[in-house]
Amino acid sequence: MGDFVKGPIPEDYPRTIAQGLHLHRRIDSFSHNNLHTRRSRNRLDQKYGHGRGIIIDIFYDHFLASSWSRYSPEPLEDFANRFYKLLQTNHHKLPDDLKVVAPRMIEHNWLVSYQHFEVVGKALHRISQRLSKSLPLADATEDLACHEKYLRNDFREFMKEAVLFASEEAATNPF
Repeated sequence: MGDFVKGPIPEDYPRTIAQGLHLHRRIDSFSHNNLHTRRSRNRLDQKYGHGRGIIIDIFYDHFLASSWSRYSPEPLEDFANRFYKLLQTNHHKLPDDLKVVAPRMIEHNWLVSYQHFEVVGKALHRISQRLSKSLPLADATEDLACHEKYLRNDFREFMKEAVLFASEEAATNPF
């Protein structure tokens, strides 16, 4: 939901959703400025321009899904099903753009499917079609194949810091 709520957070959102959105924004900011994500972006070909950040987001989603058990005792499939049920139960509270995307997300089991390399290219292609400036994002799977060892290492180092950051933020900033 955090990727779909732009600008001020509506005051009529339940407190827990507003807190989650604030936390999401803080984590996004942390991620954008993090040494490891910057290093990952710099590993990519310059032709992707500002799209390098988008690409790294998708690569990191892939790395998280494919190594999920390192970060959570709950199986990814169970987490995804619980998340999809929340989307369906709270459909009326979702931003309009997410209301459109959520059924496709559920139908194609996006969270679990990100484990697979071929899904990374499909996701990047879909995103590139929505950009105002055309960028060949799907070509970045070549960068992933070429630099996967280093990108995965960047991801693991990032996750160590991100998990700590998120837990500290959640504990100290009630928003």
